[in-house]
Formats: sequence, structure tokens, C-alpha cells
Amino acid sequence: MSAWAAPLRLALSLGLSPEAFWRLSLKEWRALTETPPAPALTRADLSALIARYPDEETSP
Repeated sequence: MSAWAAPLRLALSLGLSPEAFWRLSLKEWRALTETPPAPALTRADLSALIARYPDEETSP
């Protein structure tokens, strides 16, 4: 099986024709297939995490 088989199947599942797939730049391909980054924490989310997992107090 060709090394291009899996990427081509993915492109077809995205609705790209084989011709459009081969015209894509690497940057375009990555933009189509990369996992979007997780959203940044809000202040409220950070405060909730701090409350849930407080720093352990250490005694001198």
C-alpha cells in the first residue's frame, strides 16, 4: 500500500477531489488536518483549578 493512501482517503473524506489534494501545499494540508488547540483557560477556570488543587502548605 502506498504511503499516500491514508492521507488521500482522509482528503476524500473531507470532500477534496484527488486533483485538489495534489494541489494542496503542505501548509494547507496541515491547516485542514491538524487538531485545533485547546481553548485558553479563563480567569474563572483558573480560579476553580486553584481552589480545587491548592498548593500544599509546607512547614519549615
